[in-house]
Amino acid sequence: MSIEITKSYRAYKKSPYKSIKHSSYFPVYDHLFCPYIGKEITFVEIGILGGGSLFMWREFFGESARIIGIDLNPEAKRWEKEGFEIYIGSQSDPHFWEYFKNEVGNIDIVLDDGGHTFEQQIITVENILPNIKDTGLIVVEDTHSSYMSEFGGPSSHSFVEYAKNIVDGINFRFGQFSKKRHEKSVYSVTFLESFVVFNINRELSAIESHPTNNEGIDLNISHGNAGTVTLQKKLPSLFKQIKKVRILKSALANIYGKISKTTIYKYAKNLNLRKYFKY
Repeated sequence: MSIEITKSYRAYKKSPYKSIKHSSYFPVYDHLFCPYIGKEITFVEIGILGGGSLFMWREFFGESARIIGIDLNPEAKRWEKEGFEIYIGSQSDPHFWEYFKNEVGNIDIVLDDGGHTFEQQIITVENILPNIKDTGLIVVEDTHSSYMSEFGGPSSHSFVEYAKNIVDGINFRFGQFSKKRHEKSVYSVTFLESFVVFNINRELSAIESHPTNNEGIDLNISHGNAGTVTLQKKLPSLFKQIKKVRILKSALANIYGKISKTTIYKYAKNLNLRKYFKY
């Protein structure tokens, strides 16, 4: 695919001021942001000193979009005369975020192209999340910093690991798990090259997870037992005899079920799966 055909790249090229973007980012921008084109949205970008990206996003989203920039350098205030809202502050400062949220209100999209440190990225997500509208996005780019030594990566406390922890919280919404631990605002997390996207939807996140039944005809088909199937492949002749005696088949399945719960068995199974973990 040629990036020249993307709407975001064309908007990028029309900006009168310098902006630097990786080539692989433009298809991501189109994929995430095209549904918002022409709509009255509030779009916030963190890291805008050169100003080029502000004009890019105005061109991309259209005149109906409210474009807000955040930067640490007070010189970024120069872009207010161009019709942009500019706030000066540190994205790793919760006090700044409290002030910002009170001033700006609810937000549709936040694009974090700021300092790329784990602290900055994590504190930004944690603090801005309450002001993101349902169906809104928090988009953190340059997340390859989680793997770079100059940013302290790889680390168990990197931004990508933080995002994986949010995924854990999403899965803890499943009905059998503790309700005290589940994620209530982020409906899903999307991982792309150098991007992590938090899809916000509190309404969908609040759906209680429990089994349902469509009351259709039940054919009483067994799901089977993975352990029994495994042994059956290894001991075909024995199983031909065991299958004829239901009580023996059931007993063997129960024994295998107990074995499969042991730590040694689980460790052996995990070793076998390691070959699929390529990276």
